[in-house]
Amino acid sequence: MSFKLTIIGAGSLTFARTLFTDIMHVPALRGIEVAFTDISRQNLDMVTQLCQRDLEANGIPTKIFATTDRREALRGARYIVNCVRIGGLEAFETDIDIPLKYGVDQCVGDTLCIGGIMYGQRGIAAVLDFCKDIREVAEPNALLLNYSNPMAMLTWACIKYGGVRTLGLCHGEIHGEMQIAEVLGLKDRSELDVTCAGLNHQTWYISVKHRGEEMIGRLLEAFEAHEVYRNTEKVRIDVLRRFGYYSTESNGHLSEYVAWYRKRPGEIERWIDLSSWINGETGGYLRETRENRNWFETEFPRLMAEPPMDYENGERSSEHGSYIIEALETGRVYRGHFNVMNRGAIANLPDECVVEVPCYVDGSGISVPRVGELPLGCAAVCSQSAWVQRLAVEAAVSGDAELLKQAALMDPLTGAVCNPPEIWQMVDEMLIAQEAWLPQYGEAIAAAKARFAAGNLIPTNEGYRGAVRQRVKTAQEVAAERREREARHRRE
Repeated sequence: MSFKLTIIGAGSLTFARTLFTDIMHVPALRGIEVAFTDISRQNLDMVTQLCQRDLEANGIPTKIFATTDRREALRGARYIVNCVRIGGLEAFETDIDIPLKYGVDQCVGDTLCIGGIMYGQRGIAAVLDFCKDIREVAEPNALLLNYSNPMAMLTWACIKYGGVRTLGLCHGEIHGEMQIAEVLGLKDRSELDVTCAGLNHQTWYISVKHRGEEMIGRLLEAFEAHEVYRNTEKVRIDVLRRFGYYSTESNGHLSEYVAWYRKRPGEIERWIDLSSWINGETGGYLRETRENRNWFETEFPRLMAEPPMDYENGERSSEHGSYIIEALETGRVYRGHFNVMNRGAIANLPDECVVEVPCYVDGSGISVPRVGELPLGCAAVCSQSAWVQRLAVEAAVSGDAELLKQAALMDPLTGAVCNPPEIWQMVDEMLIAQEAWLPQYGEAIAAAKARFAAGNLIPTNEGYRGAVRQRVKTAQEVAAERREREARHRRE
């Protein structure tokens, strides 16, 4: 079969190479046309070289078309994968560091809280441009697979305002299934029949069955008894204890989506673990992203010298993208949890919000079954987040700074830490700092600059680094750690 696949943000080694390798694991898909595009020529060239070498080593004649011209990359595409980070590390730093001055301590800052809200403003401005190009030059009814965060906000904007058929994809639910299987003493997650429902990064395991028996009631005791997770997943276990259901998202992510675990600096360390950034350290994902960028740039020659990917015998990842494309093109049935517009799938969440629910894919298309109602407490948590997202989406599309500030005010953690005047000033400061990526806010940014120039500002804790911030490792340190992990994996 032949069709065109385009990856936007292909300079991302982790996503682009993994997703491309997954697709090439499917023999029926090896004749496709492939285009990579990115704004960074250097990163694009490095990832393209790695993937092209893999193709040639596996005897596949496909030549990757790599270009910084996004419109040319999208021309005639049937499937588009989006994995961009708008603003890169420069903008990401302001998502974390400016809120810290106001006392808002985030681990990730890419989905909710003030960092996620601002990330959404940058991302929506960009993805609506992507959608315009897709409508104009891609194959009619092309499918956009969005991997970029904030997942719900970007997917919502693409569906409602971009006019492009869009699925949002995330692997958080898969990782949680692995944990549940482990604490229940099972070999792997394939032994479980799982249903998740909620919002991306705030999805709940509402049914976990093993051989027909519901296991939800056993999870709290099992997690509390686990010698690792009882320390690394304290927030998730506490939410399980109080709401009765386990969250799909990591400890660090979940801790910043609700009002209760990061609002007092002296208490944050109680709820997190420093063995991995994902367990809740201040600015943990920013540190991880910095380290990976530095590592990739210095280690590229070594990566090129390593053995190529083996499409016949290597492992296919659990990322949904390749399975969806395979199902649509070959008719092979696939079930996964995707992000779609609600439209009644979860009865007690707004029809107009993006939910993460179980879906089925085959040659006839994508089916979204009706889940019914979420447990009431879980629905209450998700409902507040859905309204924050809606305010943020509408703000990003219209360039309305008042809606943007209302979104920040309604955000659980931001509102728990800051009062309204502080939030209004913080958003002004972030708009000014991110001006280069926020074309829709021209007037609002000019007004914010005038307010800052006039003085009489609320004092902030300048230079505050957060409750539990870690040092950024050098590229050499990261490389040594990776080699040690690889050696340990080979020994096991």
